[in-house]
Formats: sequence, structure tokens, C-alpha cells
Amino acid sequence: MNKNNNEAGVQKLEFKVSELLSQLTLPEKISLCAGASLFKTRGVPRLGIGKMKLSDGPRGVAFHSVLRRCTAFPSGIAQAATWNPELMQQLGVALADECRSIGGRVILGPAINITRTPLNGRTFEYLSEDPYLNARLAVPMIQGIQSRGVAACAKHFAANNQEKDRIRITAKVSERALEEIYYPAFKAAVEQADVWSVMAAYNGVNEASCCDNAELLTKKLRKDYRFQGFVVSDWFAVRRTQSPESCVKAGLNLEMPGWGSKYSKRNLHKAFEEGKFTESELDNVVAPLLRVMLLTGHIDSDCRAVPEHKGARNTAEHQALALTIAEQSIVLLKNEHQLLPLKSELIKKIAVLGPHANRRHCYPLWGGSAGVWSPYEVTPLKGLKAENRGRFEFVAKAEDADAALVFVGLTHRPGVDSEGVDRADLSLTEKHRRLIEETVTKNPNTVVVLINGSPVEMPWLDKVPAVLECWYGGMESGRAIANVLYGEVNPSGKLPVSFPQKLEDSPAHRSARTYPGDTQTVHYDEDLLVGYRHFDRAEIEPLFPFGHGLSYSRFAYGEGQLNKAQLSSEDTLELSFTLTNIGEREGAEVVQLYIAREAAEADRPPQVLKAFRRIVLQPGESQQVTFTLPVSELAEFCETRRAWVLPPGNYTTRLGSSSRDIRQILSFCYH
Repeated sequence: MNKNNNEAGVQKLEFKVSELLSQLTLPEKISLCAGASLFKTRGVPRLGIGKMKLSDGPRGVAFHSVLRRCTAFPSGIAQAATWNPELMQQLGVALADECRSIGGRVILGPAINITRTPLNGRTFEYLSEDPYLNARLAVPMIQGIQSRGVAACAKHFAANNQEKDRIRITAKVSERALEEIYYPAFKAAVEQADVWSVMAAYNGVNEASCCDNAELLTKKLRKDYRFQGFVVSDWFAVRRTQSPESCVKAGLNLEMPGWGSKYSKRNLHKAFEEGKFTESELDNVVAPLLRVMLLTGHIDSDCRAVPEHKGARNTAEHQALALTIAEQSIVLLKNEHQLLPLKSELIKKIAVLGPHANRRHCYPLWGGSAGVWSPYEVTPLKGLKAENRGRFEFVAKAEDADAALVFVGLTHRPGVDSEGVDRADLSLTEKHRRLIEETVTKNPNTVVVLINGSPVEMPWLDKVPAVLECWYGGMESGRAIANVLYGEVNPSGKLPVSFPQKLEDSPAHRSARTYPGDTQTVHYDEDLLVGYRHFDRAEIEPLFPFGHGLSYSRFAYGEGQLNKAQLSSEDTLELSFTLTNIGEREGAEVVQLYIAREAAEADRPPQVLKAFRRIVLQPGESQQVTFTLPVSELAEFCETRRAWVLPPGNYTTRLGSSSRDIRQILSFCYH
């Protein structure tokens, strides 16, 4: 563990863990296995072990953790829409500093479950439908958090892909789907980012509760990935487990919140006295928790990973970062006749309409555990007025304006974009739909600005010339929206999830069996065909495809070249091409590389994302872009052999601006 330390440092850490275990009495060891309160662990004062504070925080330190206001960053899906790993690393650092400022040692994030269904109440909190994009963004965020001595907690392991009946259901999913879709981001979190904590989910996986699932917690995390941190239950999730001893033997280290269900002092002591687990097995539960306490400096020792610091909240730097992430997350879905950006030489009057124009979204518990109460929030209307600088006159009616901006979307109220309850459908409210249609009838220059955290249907799309997807952009969202609408910022966001035309097009919605499940079992019959993989295989046209996002600039893809046409298992594939900004302003393009195996079986996706790069170019500027991909990364999981294999045959590289906007196709052969 702690790969940044030298060997001597690791040995010192493990010696200290062993020393503490030898000093703890059996009752003290038992006491450490369950929390003391809602967000604190128990302590052992005589050994200098205080109560360690954990905080919710995929998008900022949650109010209910500390009863204080903190920086509200954009939600998880907005973070992913930046396709910018460097920004995620900066976000991780900021989250850690905010966490330390309130005395926290563990921040419960990132949330890296796969977007299997667009109805999931926590789609806004998660990153993507694609395991590769998930991993590429989660790793730098975790590294950023832990670079400041705060433990990141990757959640929720595993297959926690819906909120409906989340405590009772079990996901019945194939081993290969787990390996190729649902495990990769967690695997990368451990193997590449050395994450110090993982949260076990509410649901079950293949009949066993995640909190006492030895296949997940022992085989995958501990043995396969060599995880050395602690596993914490989701709050109250241990209630569905079999027994105290099943949790101990599976490898659950900490039950939260306080008081304990299976890990109460009474239950654990009784199970121990009855010989249902040994003290050595109990030590295996306690040791990872002590290890992270040492690494974070919670236990005062020289084993901490980084020097102690107090952190900071609501700094100018954090607010600037929140603005940058919000700006880069905005996705220009449609822009006919280059209506956007709004041009003051053509447009003099604008009407700002809709219930989301001046609505706040950063409040305590709004959306559930991801809710953050910020010291302020710039709403779209406030942002438009603040950044206007005399360019446009604001009018009240669409018919009196040269352009109308309609702000609609979803909210964090239960049953919409919120933890605990899934959405009923993909539609906006009737009030929102009617407002859009009435406005575009009165003003053909109508821009629909969406504030939401999950896909929505758009039956009005053909009537509207421009649509901007702005997500829940955090406390600086209004300023970011204004900057994009006014042209101060060129939009560069790309969709991290597919937007279906209708719910039935989504792979998880074939029947009640696949969602919400029958007899408390959700059957993942779509297997590998999640998100764009399904749309591609079924040849269904999505409303907007995975990876889609327009710009105020245009980008030309030069002719690509591969380093080899014939490759072996030890080779590295190199693809080079020249990207040129042929527009009239600076812009960023997210170049995406998909790999397709010709003659792939019908139950496998036609193409999968294997690399991407965000490139910023000035007008007329060109840059050579090179992707390097070890051939071994093309391997597929074989359930028969229970191993990763690389099928020989012909492959194509598919280079483009989205999963459906492919600009270059080059072939190679693996043998």
C-alpha cells in the first residue's frame, strides 16, 4: 500500500499497524468495527486513537456531515462531461482540502457506478456509462484527494445501478459483464490510484449481499487487486447481511453509521465466544482501518502519507475551479444556423424564461448524500445579468425578443434526480414541455437550456434551433452558462452517457425482469451491451450519442497512420494523425478512439472506447496527436476459461468526435 512511499516507509507503516494490534484488547478491537455516530468511527483514547470523521463528498463536503457551508462543485455527470482527467485531479485536491478544513479524514467519493438505466435517481451523481471513461476520470480524482492525506472512498461496490428497492434487490449479472463493465473503475481505483477505502453497496450481487460478499471483498479486492485499505458499508446496508461472522469472514472492515447492526459490540462478542470467527480473523478486519488512520495522520505518528495540514473551504481558488469545471462540462447538443453564441450585432433583446432561470440547486441533502450547501449560488439569471456588460436588453416576453432562452429541466426532489428513488420516466414536466413549444412558436430563435442530471426525452427537438445541456453545475453554474451563451467560453463538453429517444430503447428496459426486477432480482440480460454498446449492436439511433458535443469551432481530422498493420501480443499499437482547428476561434476537441473487432460475436459490442484526448487549439492551429495502446488492452473476458483472452483476427481503429461521428477508420490484424 501507499506506492509513493519507499520500502522502508511501508515496513514502518506495517510495523506500526502490528504494534497497535498487539496493544488493543479484544473488546477494543470489536469496538472499532462499527461507527460511534452518523459520520464518526469509535476511538480508543488510551492508545491515542480518536474518533475519525468521514464526510460525504462526490461534489463537495456535505452539509449533514458538518453543518457548515462548503464549495459546491458540479455533479458527477457534469464532471465526466469535461472528459478532462487533469481537472479531476485538481478537483480531488480541492475536495480533500475542504474535507480537512472540517476535520475530516475520509471523503466518500468518487461515485463510480455505471449508468445502466437513465432512470437511476443517482445518475447525476455518477460519472458515465462507459467503464474506460469512468476509470480514466476516477483515478486522477482519487490521486488528487490522497495527495493531501485524505482517504478517498470509491463507491458503491458493486453493481449499484438503481435506487428502486436498492436495499432488497440483488443484481444477477454474468462474470464477464462484471469484469468488463462493472469492475474496471474499481480495479483501476485500487491498482492505479491505490485508493484507501471502498464502500460496499446496499444491493446484492448474484444472491450475496455486497457487505458480506467474499467474492467481492476478499477475492476481487484483496486477492486479485491487492487492496490494502478498509471496506466500509454503505449506511445501514449491513442490515441485509447474514450474520456478524459472515461480514468478518468476507472482509467488511467498518459498519456505518454508529451503533452497529451486525457489528454491534454485543453481536460480535457473542459470535466470537461461540467460535464463529477467530481473533486472527478479527485482526484482519481491524488492521486496514488502522492502516488508513496512520496514513491520513488521524493517529499521530510519522507514518502519515503527507505532512499534516488544516485544509481550507470556500477559497477563491476553489470557486474558480468550480467555474472552470462547470464551463468545460456544458454540452452544446444542437446549434442550427450558428444561433449560439448570442451575437450582439444581430441580437439586441433577449427574453429569459423558465422555472430554472433563477432556481438554486445547492442545498443540504438536495439529491441525497451528494447535496452540498454552498455559501452562495449563481443562478443562470444572475449570471446572465452579471456577465452582460451592456450587450443585451432583457425583456419579459418571447415575442418582444430577438432570442429567447428557456431554462427547464429536472430537480433534486425525490423521484427525480435524487438518491433513494428512481425516476418514473424520461420526460420533462408538462409545464416545461408546454413552455418550450409555446416559446418557439412565438420566437424562432429559441434556445433551450437544460438543468438536469440525467437524460430527458425531447419531443420538441426538431422545432428548436439550439439546445444546451448544463447539468447541475454547482455554485458557479450561472456564470458558466452565461459565459457559454455569450461566447466568452467555447463549449467543449461531451456526453458521458447516451441520450435515448425513448425509454424502451435503453438496454435495461426490455421488461420488468431487467428493470426494476422480479422477485427482488434484477436480471442484467443485456450483459455487455450497456449504453452505446447496445445502441450500436441493435442499430438504434439515439437522441444524442455517447461522446457527442458540438463546438463554436470546427475541427479537421487529418489522415491517420498506424505504426503496424500486423501486431502480436507484445506489441503496442500507435495511431497518429493531425488535428486542425479550422474555425475562427480557440476551441477544444475531445478526440475519441474506439476499437472494433471484425466478426465479433452478436453478444459483444461492435466497438468500445479505448482512449481519448482533450486538445485545445487556436484558430488555424494544428497538432499531431498520437495514441499508444498496448495490444494486451484489447483482451476480452472469457467465462469458460475464467480468464482474459485476446481473440486473433482483424480489428479497426475508429477515430472520431463521438461514438457515432467517426472521422477515420484504419485496420490492423492481431495474430
